[in-house]
Amino acid sequence: MTDVVSSGQGVVVSKAPARRDIGIKRRYAAERRFQAYGIAAISFGLIFLAILLTTVIRQGYTAFAQTSITLPIEFSEKVLDPNNKRATDPSVLIAANYPVLIRDAMVKTLGINTQSRPEVRDATAMISKGAPIVLRDMVVADPSLIGKTVNVTLLADANVDSANKGQIDLTVDEKNRKVNDRQVGWMQQMAASGTLHKEFNTGLFVNGNSSRPEAAGLGVALIGSLYLMLIVLALSLPIGVAASIYLEEFAPKNKLTDLIEVNINNLAAVPSIVYGLLGLAVFINFAGLPRSASLVGGLVLTLMTLPTIIIATRAALRAVPPSIRAAALGLGASKMQMVFHHVLPLAMPGILTGTIIGLAHALGETAPLLLIGMVAFVANAPATPMDPSTALPVQVYMWANEAERAFVERTSGAIIVLLLFLIVMNLGAILLRRRFERRW
Repeated sequence: MTDVVSSGQGVVVSKAPARRDIGIKRRYAAERRFQAYGIAAISFGLIFLAILLTTVIRQGYTAFAQTSITLPIEFSEKVLDPNNKRATDPSVLIAANYPVLIRDAMVKTLGINTQSRPEVRDATAMISKGAPIVLRDMVVADPSLIGKTVNVTLLADANVDSANKGQIDLTVDEKNRKVNDRQVGWMQQMAASGTLHKEFNTGLFVNGNSSRPEAAGLGVALIGSLYLMLIVLALSLPIGVAASIYLEEFAPKNKLTDLIEVNINNLAAVPSIVYGLLGLAVFINFAGLPRSASLVGGLVLTLMTLPTIIIATRAALRAVPPSIRAAALGLGASKMQMVFHHVLPLAMPGILTGTIIGLAHALGETAPLLLIGMVAFVANAPATPMDPSTALPVQVYMWANEAERAFVERTSGAIIVLLLFLIVMNLGAILLRRRFERRW
């Protein structure tokens, strides 16, 4: 499109509108490209998130089921107490030969020739190495079982469990797998009779750590994480809110407070492993607190969480309109009353949201806990925060380093549990925000 303009020297054709149209088209094209880049970036992020979740769930959902074998255990007095000394010496029951009871039960169930040592060995290998301890605890708790035959459900060995879940390719040569053809046949035989079956793996949530994958659980890690979160909540929330209120409402605006604010913002970006080094130097080497204790881990995570809570609390206090403060002061309220009776209640939703997000961040931290010794092998649940313990992310790290194939399943299962906790906490923060948020 052109404009015709007359002048004293003749007719001049103007091309300004055409150039304007070209410029508009270029701007529209640039806008469309930018939108395409944004959609592509979001798509890449969603694709990788889907790959991550799919991989973890595919490898870990089977950890919530466990293969068990129900055997008719004959608690023979000849094996457990041949000299009838249990009345005077209860330790006889603790030292009894419980593997023999399992061997006899497997031989009877499968109809094996007791003279065939390879068959007997393969049969007993299908039961978890921790099964004798289960029988021992049963007899010690109830000595009246001696002389009786009781159906007892025991954990299957990790290799049998993996084969039963389809995680071992049984079509390859038996020399290249840990479950031989004879054991596969017995598995099919016991599955047909209902002796071998899968059930919900409660041990994943109640058992402590173990070198045997089939017996390993998150019980100690769950209790340790609970102690950690309670300590962080009890310390970081009041300290962080008090510091935020002072800095935002009472502290004078000078170079000192400006320096404090800059350092708080910098501390929020410090790598978490630095806080682990600080906790190792201060709480363990200087204060003498025990290594691997939940108390030390809670203190370290409190230091790490405080900057996040302070920043979130100050942002929530700033979001309260100045008119609220002016109205309270105009009605005769003191500055303390204005802050605690009017400003703080209105800022509380934002404070709680920031606190929950900070706790969720602390729950997923591993590096600082490794440095203070919470990576120790702990089999018994901690009774107090001073006892040795571990945490969910540390347990994931420990299982990921194990060589046993079955620990891959346990690792992914623990990641699923950890992700569920983080999702619940973040959903709680979102719901609090939407429930109590006010539009000014």
